[in-house]
Amino acid sequence: MSGFADLHPAVQYHVVNSLGWSSLRPLQEAAVSPVLAGEDALLLAPTAGGKTEAAMLPLLSRMAAGGWRGLSVLYVCPLRALVNNLEPRLSAMTAWLGRRATVWHGDVPDSVRQRIAKDPPDVLLTTPESLEAMLMSARVDHQWLFGDLRTIVVDELHAFGGDDRGWHLLGVLSRLTRLASRAVQRVGLSATVGNPEVLLDWFAGDSPAARRVVNPPVAGSDAVPEVELDYVGSVQNAAHVIARLHQGEKRLVFCDSRTQVEDLAVALRYNGVQTFVSHSSLSAAERRQSEAGFAAASNCAIVATSTLELGVDIGDLDRVIQIDAPSTVAAFLQRMGRTGRRPGTTRNTLFLTTRQASLWQAASILLLWSRGYVEPVRPPVLPLHIVAQQILGLMLQERQVVHHDLWDWLDGLAVVPGADMVLAHLVAEGFVVDDGGLLSIGPRAEKEYGRRHFLELTSAFTSEPMLQVLFGRQVLGSLSALSLVTRPEGGPRLVLLGGRSWLVRHVDWRRRQVFVEATDLRGRSRWNGGGRTMSHELAWAHHDAVAGSSPDGVRLSRRAQDALGELREDHAFVSAGDRTYVVSDSAGAVNWWTFAGFAANSALAQGLSDLVDDTAAVGDLRLRLRPHVRAADLQSALDERREALLEARPCVDNAALDGLKFSAALPPELARATLAERLKDLSGVRWAREALLRDVDVSAGHR
Repeated sequence: MSGFADLHPAVQYHVVNSLGWSSLRPLQEAAVSPVLAGEDALLLAPTAGGKTEAAMLPLLSRMAAGGWRGLSVLYVCPLRALVNNLEPRLSAMTAWLGRRATVWHGDVPDSVRQRIAKDPPDVLLTTPESLEAMLMSARVDHQWLFGDLRTIVVDELHAFGGDDRGWHLLGVLSRLTRLASRAVQRVGLSATVGNPEVLLDWFAGDSPAARRVVNPPVAGSDAVPEVELDYVGSVQNAAHVIARLHQGEKRLVFCDSRTQVEDLAVALRYNGVQTFVSHSSLSAAERRQSEAGFAAASNCAIVATSTLELGVDIGDLDRVIQIDAPSTVAAFLQRMGRTGRRPGTTRNTLFLTTRQASLWQAASILLLWSRGYVEPVRPPVLPLHIVAQQILGLMLQERQVVHHDLWDWLDGLAVVPGADMVLAHLVAEGFVVDDGGLLSIGPRAEKEYGRRHFLELTSAFTSEPMLQVLFGRQVLGSLSALSLVTRPEGGPRLVLLGGRSWLVRHVDWRRRQVFVEATDLRGRSRWNGGGRTMSHELAWAHHDAVAGSSPDGVRLSRRAQDALGELREDHAFVSAGDRTYVVSDSAGAVNWWTFAGFAANSALAQGLSDLVDDTAAVGDLRLRLRPHVRAADLQSALDERREALLEARPCVDNAALDGLKFSAALPPELARATLAERLKDLSGVRWAREALLRDVDVSAGHR
């Protein structure tokens, strides 16, 4: 019997007559049985693989057959934009059964949120941060709103699993399960990941339900994608190439940063390309307008950061263009998966690299991809700061919690090593008051986090302070102060936002508002960008790329071949095989090219501190050694400290602690331990310790 036959008759009717489908896709067929059975499941498919319907069709069938009432399904997304994008589809599907789907997040008016709290929909689309705000709010009757909960669907689960937002999500889901007083089914939707079973086990936690990874073969997935790597040397040259090539096509262009998005958008418009812009510093209205304009247009481009990587529907695409390189193979696959959706079309990506470093990175990413490698999703270890945040959030949710009930609320976070020490610190420092076994929020928490109704406690990540940009009464988006603190001497202050230039008329620093008007003069904006570090696997792919390996199935332009040739000449000391290199030059500099990745190099720098130059920053690919250190000296130290190196942890300074959100709620030694443990890469250290060392003196012309 097919999965379709197991769906509720009303759902079957609308699949055929409302959606106009003659059959379900492979993932949708395979998902019916486990989701109908109430199993915890991870549904895997490329972008546009029908994951939303794979989850919702059997859930709507259960809703109809079981007579579910109240808020029975939560649909959680990593981005508000994705929530907004999915709402029309889910509203249409729930309406088949006379049910409702509604959105709740920070852009939804308070009056609408209050109506939802009093009259819950059947399906609520939201983000983890908005769920936290609901749980902490004294204006929401949590038992009334969440008491009928049956299933939680988490879209783009891989986007949560690799950082602290995932631990925050698990804490929130555990508290919701306790409020529902029943086992709540968990269904994760994800693109391809390297370790799906591990990801599902982490997501499902201690749930007693059966669990299953659903990952059927996708029709046409064996078609060879069209991937090309080019080297263009600058953003302006990239704009010229995009304007000349693929005319008449719809192109989605990904950039490394918001600054690069703005610069490229202006350059494309200068070259006559109809261009739309999407990134996180544009207002929601501006993003929606851009995405809708792109979906309706042809012969155009939309330039974006990773905001359009995660499933937001912008219609059919002809081509994905990547400026420089993503940080992971998984991100590349997610982006390429936006293409090839129409019958007769092929997945494709064109890389236009603007720097030698990004060409090297792109070639290395593509080398890993051609070998079939996809990064495993690994939740960060030792999330003690999230334990502290969840304890405080629970205090605000329940007002008072009996001491021996506390850890039952937090499920998997309760067993994080050091969790008891975190609670003891919170009590000792006045973040939490312990009144004879009754725990409640304390005065120190009010002082540290109480501003704007504890808004800071709703989010697990630290956001850069922004200033709102206003054109008359229209909110354009937000800018970093970096864009405003400097200006040409005696000249106007000009900024870029939405791919357009603006003249700054006034900055109200107290209200954090910037008032602008349109201008034809060329502006520029800057934002702080999060630093990216390399894994051991990606760092070693950099080794192979300069040792002569090229990715199979990738077309390299003549410019890319020439630039790679120059890179290989510059690193001619690198050869095939498992080697690292101690390279000395005529200036007396000595570099150990480990190709081990940032985490391993950080540990090696600490364990070999007497040999490593402490004035130089730790790199992804190499470590600077003290002058005159040779391979023999290094080899001797590696042999003597074989086991000690595996225990080495990098020093964590106060500046690093400031970047760990909620670190004020942790004992300093636990905060440092959290950061140090996260810089642990035993496989990378072992590899660097065991690899054959080669001494190279480039000053003497030895290569």
